[in-house]
Amino acid sequence: MQTDPIKAISAEIESAAATENIGMFTIKSANRTLSDAHARPNPDPLYYELWYEGEVCCLFSDSNLGKSIFAVQMAEEIARHQNVLLVDCELSDKQFQMRYTDRDTGILHKFPPGLLRAEINPMALNVKNYEENILAHIEEAMQQLGCKVVIIDNLTYLCNNSDKGADAGIFMMKLMNLKKQYGWSLLIVAHTPKRALSSPITQNDLAGSKKLYNFFDSVIAIGKSAKDKSLRYVKQLKVRAGEFRYDSDNVIVYEISNADGYVHFQFRNFDSEYEHLRERTPEDDNIRLDNVKELLDKNKSYREIASILGISKSLVGKIATKLKSLSTSTGTNEVAGTDGVDSEVIELSPSLFD
Repeated sequence: MQTDPIKAISAEIESAAATENIGMFTIKSANRTLSDAHARPNPDPLYYELWYEGEVCCLFSDSNLGKSIFAVQMAEEIARHQNVLLVDCELSDKQFQMRYTDRDTGILHKFPPGLLRAEINPMALNVKNYEENILAHIEEAMQQLGCKVVIIDNLTYLCNNSDKGADAGIFMMKLMNLKKQYGWSLLIVAHTPKRALSSPITQNDLAGSKKLYNFFDSVIAIGKSAKDKSLRYVKQLKVRAGEFRYDSDNVIVYEISNADGYVHFQFRNFDSEYEHLRERTPEDDNIRLDNVKELLDKNKSYREIASILGISKSLVGKIATKLKSLSTSTGTNEVAGTDGVDSEVIELSPSLFD
């Protein structure tokens, strides 16, 4: 949508005259709201219909599924058209280099010049007021580099108390303020507790307080296919700007590929999520036991655990009783047989994943 700059400036002046500011609120009529917004261009998709301009988006998955790989892939595509700041709190520069180097030829993958990577400088790290400082420094870097798109990997480094409702809410309001103040687009990489491959991915799988999910404009998740250990699928869980295209009936299926030093998600097809789920197994029950035990160890209430894991409060109580029984029978504080470790061997090197 092309916008006449003269008309846009005039519309801005007229809008200001029709606006009343009361405290923290900017108030105008509903009709004025529609006409003012209509004068501005609609947001364009940054990466297909998964993430749009001006959105705070969340990408999450279980560990070792390649969410950092997919985030870099998104960053690379967007950087072909504009500068992107990738705040990498996961990998060192050497680990990043090894991930994107052809092992046979030693040739380095060539990224677009607009992809800028940042990592935390330990010499400049100030533990006191850490969360406020890192957001302030991201803001400073974005302004100096002329970026309007930032990808942050991952949420844990931004908000240490993401599982606490009040802290999570305040943190998300800070992100939303950056979005509105500068018109930025932000992608936050997050994680989920180890989950069973027999269940569809839901909003309850996003680790942390539910307030996080409520604040995000869009949320996308990566799941592991039970059909083939090299396959992943991407699913939309929340959409505001575009269409809800990639839900349970139409997930995007990818194969993780490492071609010429470029680890990436290679598109395969669209499919139903249910085609990539497996029948419930004893291992899935062990995973649930592990997750409940971990949250109990963090002094979470049954209600909080039920909310985080997406199960009933009564089921949490039954699992807690079982855990106590197992602990008593073994005479230790550990729960025997509930490690829930996936013994499946990944063909690709584990170092390729996040």
